[in-house]
Amino acid sequence: MPAVTLKAHYDGKQILLDEPFVLPAHCDLMVTVLQDSSDRSDFFPMAIAAIARAYGENEPEYGDAK
Repeated sequence: MPAVTLKAHYDGKQILLDEPFVLPAHCDLMVTVLQDSSDRSDFFPMAIAAIARAYGENEPEYGDAK
């Protein structure tokens, strides 16, 4: 079976898929837990720093977006 990404959530007791998908019994799964999407205060400084690295002083054709 090829790898596939499925949206899911945890209801406090079990992980539930958000969309129907047939999983064979005993198939291997990899679970990634995402932080609460309602708190994005950490995301914006990281995004700004990444953009500054990508389009900083070494890319003079891009102006300052401030």
